[in-house]
Amino acid sequence: MGRAAVFDVDGTLVDTNHLHVATWWEAFRQAGHQVPMHAIHRAVGLGSTDLVAHLLGDDRDTDRDAELSAAHKTLYGQYFDRLPALEDAGPLLRRLDRDGWSVVLATSAGGAELSALRRAIDADDAITATASADDVDAGKPAPEPVEHALELAGVPAEHAVFVGDTVWDMRAGSRAGVRCVGVLCGGIPRADLEEAGAEAIYDDPAHLLASLAESPLA
Repeated sequence: MGRAAVFDVDGTLVDTNHLHVATWWEAFRQAGHQVPMHAIHRAVGLGSTDLVAHLLGDDRDTDRDAELSAAHKTLYGQYFDRLPALEDAGPLLRRLDRDGWSVVLATSAGGAELSALRRAIDADDAITATASADDVDAGKPAPEPVEHALELAGVPAEHAVFVGDTVWDMRAGSRAGVRCVGVLCGGIPRADLEEAGAEAIYDDPAHLLASLAESPLA
């Protein structure tokens, strides 16, 4: 039986969370909403529609959700040619591939954004498959993105580990029945990740790679 290492991308492998915060803040500002950046930061990791609903509430004008998402996409798109991978993100994926893990990305990104993220990671040779939010009915914290990643890898939950940087990641992985590993490079506090289900936490991909032998990915 094989084993799967499932990875979130934004904030976990690529240093983009604060770019998302700034561009969502500007998208909200242009639409007349004053949303604190700290609140946006805690919502990063949700799909666009869920993020807007989480921050603006159910009494918002839902007809403008698509407009907000489009504005964010346009603003964020200006960074596609220079998204920075976190240290050792690519080498970590290649090491796991060599060790016999099926590496699958589980992300809310798709299209040109996903292509830009994969270029930044620069480890396509080690990536078995990608589970996009476009492929499921419900995004994180629902378990569907992780479950879809496991289907792509052909691996049961008990033979998988999910690595992510947000509370939404940890909740999705826990609900899917996989072991969860948190990283702090997305800016979410250790205690929050632990409470949401992380059984081990590392600073970033470089720290996880250096600690691999003692990690859930050993």
